[in-house]
Amino acid sequence: MAGAAGGRPSVWDIYSSMEYGPAPEGAGPAQAWLETHGRSFGHFVAGKWWKPEGRETASDTNPATGELLATTLQGEPEDVEAAVQAATKAFEAWSRLPCHARARHLHNMARTIQKHQRLLALLESLDTGKPIGEARDRDVPLVVRHFYHHAGWAQLMGTEMGGWKPLGVVAAVVTWNSPLLPLAWKICPALAMGNTMVLLPPPCARLSALLLAELGAQAGLPPGVLNVLTGEGALAGGLAAHPGVDAVAVAGSVEMGRSLRRATAGGGPRLSLQLGGDTLAVVFDSADLDGAAVGLSDAVSCQRGLAPGPGALLLVQEAVAGALLQRLKMRLGQLRVGDPLDKAMDGGALADEAQRGAIETYVEEARAEGAEILGPVLVVLPFRTAKEAVALGNHRPSGLAASVWTENLPLAMEVAQSLQVGTVWINGQNFFDAAAGVGGTKESGNGRDGGKEGLYEYVRPSWQSRPRPGPTELDYKTFAASYGADPPSVPGHSGVACPELEENMPRVDRTYKLYYGGAQKRPEGMASLPVLDPAGNVLAYVADGSAKDIRNAVEAAHKAAPGWGKRAAHTRAQVLYYVAENLELRREEVASRLGALTGAPPEEARREVDLGLERLFHWAACCDKSGGVVQETPLHGTTLRLCQPLGVVGVACPDEHPLLSFLSLLAPAVARGNAVVMVPSPRYPLPALDLCQIFDTSDVPGGVVNIVTGNRDHLSRTLVQHQDVQAMWYFGSPQGSQFVEWASAGNLKRTWVSHGAPRRWEDPAQGAGEEFLYQATQCKNIWIPMGEIFAN
Repeated sequence: MAGAAGGRPSVWDIYSSMEYGPAPEGAGPAQAWLETHGRSFGHFVAGKWWKPEGRETASDTNPATGELLATTLQGEPEDVEAAVQAATKAFEAWSRLPCHARARHLHNMARTIQKHQRLLALLESLDTGKPIGEARDRDVPLVVRHFYHHAGWAQLMGTEMGGWKPLGVVAAVVTWNSPLLPLAWKICPALAMGNTMVLLPPPCARLSALLLAELGAQAGLPPGVLNVLTGEGALAGGLAAHPGVDAVAVAGSVEMGRSLRRATAGGGPRLSLQLGGDTLAVVFDSADLDGAAVGLSDAVSCQRGLAPGPGALLLVQEAVAGALLQRLKMRLGQLRVGDPLDKAMDGGALADEAQRGAIETYVEEARAEGAEILGPVLVVLPFRTAKEAVALGNHRPSGLAASVWTENLPLAMEVAQSLQVGTVWINGQNFFDAAAGVGGTKESGNGRDGGKEGLYEYVRPSWQSRPRPGPTELDYKTFAASYGADPPSVPGHSGVACPELEENMPRVDRTYKLYYGGAQKRPEGMASLPVLDPAGNVLAYVADGSAKDIRNAVEAAHKAAPGWGKRAAHTRAQVLYYVAENLELRREEVASRLGALTGAPPEEARREVDLGLERLFHWAACCDKSGGVVQETPLHGTTLRLCQPLGVVGVACPDEHPLLSFLSLLAPAVARGNAVVMVPSPRYPLPALDLCQIFDTSDVPGGVVNIVTGNRDHLSRTLVQHQDVQAMWYFGSPQGSQFVEWASAGNLKRTWVSHGAPRRWEDPAQGAGEEFLYQATQCKNIWIPMGEIFAN
């Protein structure tokens, strides 16, 4: 630009070029806060700063300039012990506070953060390289919004979450390189529900977590309610596996999620995983291409390495691919990247030099292999039809979020419901609010933070105690791996009942087979197992299922799940009612066989059948009453929360109440649109097999319900390791529970295990509570903006 007197551009020069001038934000408040602490920080434990002796330190630097901001401690296992003890002590009083008192604490913390918004934004920008505009205008206001919103949930916990109670001590492990907002996602619902916390922020960006803890103390949070440890990734495993930790909430990489899933297996803590991953954008030929280009380019500029962010994979319809790419290139070419403290910058610095090198390597690999990338990179693939776009979008290991761009609303909604992700934005990008949960599916994890759906990550049913089985030494390679390990039954052995005679004519032997794909099948291993009555006599033989039988059953369920999940809720309800009607017709027969098998008195056996009927009615009634709600977010438009099926669910049933527990687990999964592979009680499998004829005559589609009998742990091993099984429910031994949790790390499927603890299945709270509905569904939020009549 030509300069005016003194080298400054004239007004004419500015209007002629329309170039941005510098708009730096002063870093004074953040630098002053760092100086106040001598640029040297310890842990924040029990409401105060703590610097144990003999600890190594790490340097926190500004990734944009390399400037040293401060030093922080590298924690040791002794520090984990101290922090967990502080949180445990604080939990006793914090969990017993009246709901209104906890609401006041969260409200006060929101007010305190508001007073220091500029400081938080500056510190986050300096520590992470995030543009100050993004930190100031999006992240910090959202943090405040989360505290206010969850102050409301704290107030309403007694009425809205009446059947639930806090978990205890929650360990939050955050490794995303922009940690401020993920930290708030974890802190707010956990504290609102009465838990206390120990936070472990990412090694490359620790300062905002420390400031949050200090602001919490300033706001009056009781000592020990919110604690922060600093350290390297190895500290995360020790914190997560600590026996005093009741839940682990993770916001990190897929590798971190797998590692912590294995570290906590069998220990009993709840694990909530939010693992990021690439985000999908689907642009149709009916889209506003200019709007899509603006939204996608802004999204790409937010991608800064190993943090979740939208726009990594773009699917664009062939007819408009060239036009969209031209607009994107023009738009991306005009983005300004530079000093993160310059308010006119669209992009700042990557978290560190190592991530820059990694992203450059990924780009070269992607060009050769077509891989997906995390980082400020956009991968573009064309598609021809909407069905092809959905198939391409779902054929990925991750499932974080997606944006759909089209002016055709029916098309947008159908694609949004079909994509296997946790959040969908229609004709927009990056909408977030505390009233709508965030979280993914598949390898993007299964946790939710925000909205009512996020509260369930931090509570357990009121009747339930914290399971503390303690992990045992298991050989994961050999546990339950052998087929046919039990001694085979010997025909003619004493105690084997002979067929009864009626008028010198033997009854026809009844052969129990496996049930999958809507038909009875002989086991692949061609072997049987005896089922004994209480006196030790053989009542019948059942099929000894193998890994191949499980794979056959999963294949049948996988084929049936999409169609069943799309059935109208009323239709699914009618099928369950029909099952109940046909079971009622055979009530006396089923009760008689149940009594002969378990030794239960006739009245008790009939009561179990009647309770099973009640469970079928209960879940039939829930079919069309639990599909979702409208979320009340600030969006000018509508935000829908859908409760969608998981897909294929493997279920290993307990021995207690073999008919009632089988139906109590089957009915909610099927009611919510899942297909199931059931492993009935190995000791009492006959009641489940007696239901096969009822399913056949009750319009249950083939493959929706599949039953494989045999060794519970051996069959569960194959189910949990199967990549086409989306969830595994296991009600058996502590060792089996531990293996299921450990093996689920393969595709990070959801698990629900008993750790060997029995349930009172006859109690509606334990056998048919809201917990079952939570386990049978996954939440998806769809954001639908408006603005044709009134501007957003």
